[in-house]
Amino acid sequence: MTEMLPQGAVIGILGGGQLGRMLSVAAARLGYRTCIYDPAGNPPASHVANAHVKAGWDDVSALRDFAAGCDVITYEFENIPAEALDLIGAETPIYPGRKALEVSSDRLTEKRFLEGLGLAVAPHAPVQDARSLREAIAEIGSPAILKTRRLGYDGKGQARIDGPEAAEPALEELAGVPAILEGFVKFACEISVIAARGADGQVSCFDPGMNVHRNGILHQTTVPAPIASRLNTDAVILAGRILNALDYVGVLGVELFVTADGLVVNEIAPRVHNSGHWTQNGCAVDQFEQHIRAIAGWPLGDGSRHSDVVMENLIGDDIGRLPAMAAETSAALHLYGKAEARPGRKMGHVNRVTPMRKA
Repeated sequence: MTEMLPQGAVIGILGGGQLGRMLSVAAARLGYRTCIYDPAGNPPASHVANAHVKAGWDDVSALRDFAAGCDVITYEFENIPAEALDLIGAETPIYPGRKALEVSSDRLTEKRFLEGLGLAVAPHAPVQDARSLREAIAEIGSPAILKTRRLGYDGKGQARIDGPEAAEPALEELAGVPAILEGFVKFACEISVIAARGADGQVSCFDPGMNVHRNGILHQTTVPAPIASRLNTDAVILAGRILNALDYVGVLGVELFVTADGLVVNEIAPRVHNSGHWTQNGCAVDQFEQHIRAIAGWPLGDGSRHSDVVMENLIGDDIGRLPAMAAETSAALHLYGKAEARPGRKMGHVNRVTPMRKA
């Protein structure tokens, strides 16, 4: 085992959203302080962290000072400018490492990486212009989804193509940025595995959960996922292969389609993940503590589940249901401290916990 980070050490977190908030709470439980780096003035993580550096990603002086004040650094989102990471990484270790970011921040690079591991992914082709899009549609067929290679999340940066006539409008919608066309995968359900790896190579995975999306945003995750036990095992083994190939340190989210031919990888996320929020009330060690353990050199928790959980995201006006949810006896609320509810904005989540069903 690697050396454990001493008590009172400072963990830097790039990004101050709700994931950074929950990472900060987990770090505090383990005796660590946190410092958030985020250009926003009042991000959710700043409400609970020990310090908040409010500066831009191009502020060289602020980045260096931030790095110098931290013992280890992690991140809550993938799209951090490479120049900022170069400056920070020269001063202080960053986990997970750069390889995971380089792979996951570009959809085409990610799919090629996964294929290199012998894993199944959706049919796809790179798109640079109208001609390459026509060729991709001819090869993959339709319906298909045109996606930006970078920066897309929660259904953003995507356009559906139901036939060749929709190609030009879809390309215009993405404003000419590098893109990838992905064919539809016929699947029974989508699942995700939250997996962790320590610096010593120890791997621990949580049970797969079944995901349901609405308007491109995760609506609900149900654990246990209603899939065959062999698929549970396959999903966990698959996640471990990805972790080891990346020489990963921290928590990784792996989204998978369950198909008649087995598991197809949808995407990976090199961070704690929305579909892993159920672990906060279903396990003794949740995904946030697991991530802190990994980057701080602690032994990993085993990820065992003691309860069944249905996690529901509270999006926009869902927060208006708060009084009713607060009265539910099995509901554990996790709110993000965001003052304004907007359409599509994640305001919190609720974990509905029930005793574990026996197999």
